[in-house]
Amino acid sequence: MAAMLIALFAALVLIVMPAATGSHTYTVLTNSMAPKFPPGTFLVMKPAPFGELKYGDVITFQLYSGRPEVETHRIVGFGATQAGEKTLITRGDNNGANDAEPVREIQVKGKLFYAVPQVGFVANALGNADRGLWTTLSAIGLIGYGTILVYKSVRGSRKLAAVTEAG
Repeated sequence: MAAMLIALFAALVLIVMPAATGSHTYTVLTNSMAPKFPPGTFLVMKPAPFGELKYGDVITFQLYSGRPEVETHRIVGFGATQAGEKTLITRGDNNGANDAEPVREIQVKGKLFYAVPQVGFVANALGNADRGLWTTLSAIGLIGYGTILVYKSVRGSRKLAAVTEAG
């Protein structure tokens, strides 16, 4: 029963909550955010309006607009382009200098919702491209496991009732 509760909690935290909130999941790959978010930390980044981002928020952003590479760093300041577009100044917690390029609104993927240490290693082992498949298979496996436990519990109760009536 404890294994089922752990599995259900893991499914809720790693699969259901991100999907229900429209969040994206990422894994910390470098030491730039250590010690709070060391390599292997599983990050759930929830979409947030650009205007609501504030100093100290941890965000994930595209390094270059339209390209898949992302980085997760903390907002340490604000700026603006010559055209007046608001930008974010970011830096990794473990880095000595701010990031070279300011972050524009179009680059922001989300703001930190929550983080789970070490789980990112498992997610990476499964492969980023196949997470949808693994999510579906995990959900089916958990539902199947729960069904088996319920069946065994009901079956055991019926056997106990039959023994009690016969006795």
